[in-house]
Amino acid sequence: MSVVGIDFGNENCYISVARAGGIESIANDYSMRDTPSYVAFGDKQRLMGVAAKSQHLTNLKKTFFGFKPLIGRKFKDPIVQNELKRIPYPVSEDPETGNVLLHVDYLGKSHSFTPKQVTSMLFTKLKHTAEAALNTKVKDVVISVPTYYTDCERRCILDAANMADLNVLKLMNDTTATALAYGIYKQDLPPPEEKARNVIFVDVGHRGAQAAACSFNKGKLSMVCNTFDANLGGRNLNENIARYFADGFKKSYKIDVYSSPKAMIKLITEVEKLKKQMSANTNKLPLNIECFMDDKDVKGYIDRTTFEEISQVEISRMEKILTDCLAQSKWKKEDIYSVEIVGGSTRVPFVKTAMERVFGKVPNTTLNADEAVSRGCALQCAILSPTFKVREFSVLDSQPYPILLKWQTGADIGEMEVFSKFQSIPFSKMLTFWQPDNFKLVVEYAGKDVTMNPHIGEFEISVTPKPDGSNTKVKVKARINLNGIFAIVSATKSEKHEIEEEVQMEVEEEKKPASANSGDKATNNTTSEDVNMDEPNEKATTEDKKDEKTPTSPPKMEKQKKIITKIIDLPVCSRVVGSLTDEGLTNLSGIERNFVKQDQMESDRLTYKNAVEEYVYDIRSKIHGDLSEFITDEDRGKYSNELEDSENWLYEDGEDVEKKVYVEKLNHLQVVGEALKRRKYEFDQRPHAFNTLGHCLNMATKVIDAFRSGDEKYNHLDTEAVNKVNNMIIEKNKWLSSSIHTLKDLDKTSDPSILVSYFYEEKKNFEAFAHPILHKAKPKVEPPPPPPTTQPNPEDDKTKNNAADNNTEGGDNSTSGMGEGAPPKPNKKNVGEEAAQTMAVD
Repeated sequence: MSVVGIDFGNENCYISVARAGGIESIANDYSMRDTPSYVAFGDKQRLMGVAAKSQHLTNLKKTFFGFKPLIGRKFKDPIVQNELKRIPYPVSEDPETGNVLLHVDYLGKSHSFTPKQVTSMLFTKLKHTAEAALNTKVKDVVISVPTYYTDCERRCILDAANMADLNVLKLMNDTTATALAYGIYKQDLPPPEEKARNVIFVDVGHRGAQAAACSFNKGKLSMVCNTFDANLGGRNLNENIARYFADGFKKSYKIDVYSSPKAMIKLITEVEKLKKQMSANTNKLPLNIECFMDDKDVKGYIDRTTFEEISQVEISRMEKILTDCLAQSKWKKEDIYSVEIVGGSTRVPFVKTAMERVFGKVPNTTLNADEAVSRGCALQCAILSPTFKVREFSVLDSQPYPILLKWQTGADIGEMEVFSKFQSIPFSKMLTFWQPDNFKLVVEYAGKDVTMNPHIGEFEISVTPKPDGSNTKVKVKARINLNGIFAIVSATKSEKHEIEEEVQMEVEEEKKPASANSGDKATNNTTSEDVNMDEPNEKATTEDKKDEKTPTSPPKMEKQKKIITKIIDLPVCSRVVGSLTDEGLTNLSGIERNFVKQDQMESDRLTYKNAVEEYVYDIRSKIHGDLSEFITDEDRGKYSNELEDSENWLYEDGEDVEKKVYVEKLNHLQVVGEALKRRKYEFDQRPHAFNTLGHCLNMATKVIDAFRSGDEKYNHLDTEAVNKVNNMIIEKNKWLSSSIHTLKDLDKTSDPSILVSYFYEEKKNFEAFAHPILHKAKPKVEPPPPPPTTQPNPEDDKTKNNAADNNTEGGDNSTSGMGEGAPPKPNKKNVGEEAAQTMAVD
């Protein structure tokens, strides 16, 4: 299972993956960690990422960029209208839905794509990049979204991921991902029972700025509040510098940069480089652009002071975000442990200065400004995945807008705030309604922060009317899930029913009075009798069997009335903004798969076209160099003409043909070219092949000579088998001598009849036959067994010991009890006792 985190940015995307060594940000096919959020269309193939951005200026109308703000919005939305000023490609309104449509001519047809579809194309590119890095299929991912994304925008991101065949485990807010990447590695966080550590995170990207207050305890983070400005980022600063130079060029060079989208894009690209230089320089820096517009070269200067002067509006807006964050968190400056910054635009000096003024602390650059969000997403994916074991860390996110619920009961209209601002998520609420029949819940965002269409969706709950027309108690479960998406999870009603069920009657057992006579009889007639416990008591067994056979009367049952409560699920019909129907999602997913297939076919076609061109250039230089000795002058002239014709064909008739035509052309050219390479290879490798086989035969001959001379090392070999090896050596030597003689007189321009591989094959076959015979292991000679030793008889030892004791006590040196002439064996124990006795006497 893959563990992938994706930071989907307005200008660039980053991908991080979880591996055994930790979290790693991966590079794309251009060895760059940032993949531009660009999608371009060629004649027969889509280009995405770096390839799309590199041809941006030459393919302006067919290159989509900056489409992230258009996701989930209507064409007439003020935010969309503001973005259209920056977009040079054709955009229109869908007459049926009012959504945004992006137009392009592709594959000979005119296509209209929604921003959601273009996003899915970019996700497909990111998916392929991750698969190339991991060498496995990528399915499960966590994708980052801005904190200010609405329910509709989040649903659109999920649909785009589904079109790209990705399963989103969670949509994670940018600042939350940053906080997770920061906190999960901290070992010194306070325990849960102590005061939390308060950290401010500020993320200033290409288009938007976000600030978040977060509290940390050991194993847990909680988002306290979020503030943001969706249209305040690095591009605003780039546009300020671009306008400064555009106004200057209008006075100095009499050119109107605003009238040319291509010139404006070129200028913004150059001033972005200049902005990065001003972050480390206070000097006046030059801007030089050749052939900028109307074939004019332009030049200008700017310094950091001027840059700050023309960006005062952005500085004020930035300070407002930071001030609001501090106010809504209800923290004092002294309560803040640190201020952490991420995002490329936080490198601008006056952005850092604004943070220091508001929070009273110097911003820290603990995290990687570009990759922190994707790393946090990868960590969250690892936490949710069963593949990796990650330190337990709880993430409590929040949603930035209050959510309002509206309904109608008869003529009365009711509403309530079901989820407050900065409500922790995921979170569920159980709501109770009294309704006579079907009713509808309308869900909207509330508050001044939401300037777009606040509508989230409608949920209609079906209720069967009661015969008496009274209201039905309906319990509705509302929930905001991990992705920050609102849903009515369930609706239920309870009904009371009276049922009859049979229950067992309680019967009192009759107690028989005990007989006094029988008791006395049992007492007085007690006798002592021996009983064999191994044999069963037949009388008792018989009586037990009689008791078992006695039928028991069935229990008496009676019917009783009981009231039960049944929970009945009610159908809920939802109509939410942003989500596609299952049918629509299937259709668009099929379109994306067809585009992917077309891209692959075109990629293969271009690969073979480039292979033909590369082969022509490569072999043409070699037939006049390394391979010149292996082709005749006549054949070289013919082949050179054929290569030149192939080169001309590539740029004329062969410019746009099918893949199989290039394959046939390449195979045709390789007939001669590869033959020359084989001749050179055979000529170069032939001496080594001769020596290898000859050395093998010589070593085997030495072993046979040693065997015949009676060498003890080989005297265990079988004579008949050795003779067979010798005959094979003679045969192989003859073949080797004949082959060397044949190949010695061969011309270099001719193909050899005996290949180098034949010699290696002969060596392999010979070794397979001769090695088991000549290198047979010598059998081990077992040493002779040791002579048998007689085991002493314990009875004899006892007799001998007794005899020794008798001799000692009597002081007699007689050898009675032992064989005649046999010396007495000393008894160590007795000798020791004797010595002890002697010492005692002394």
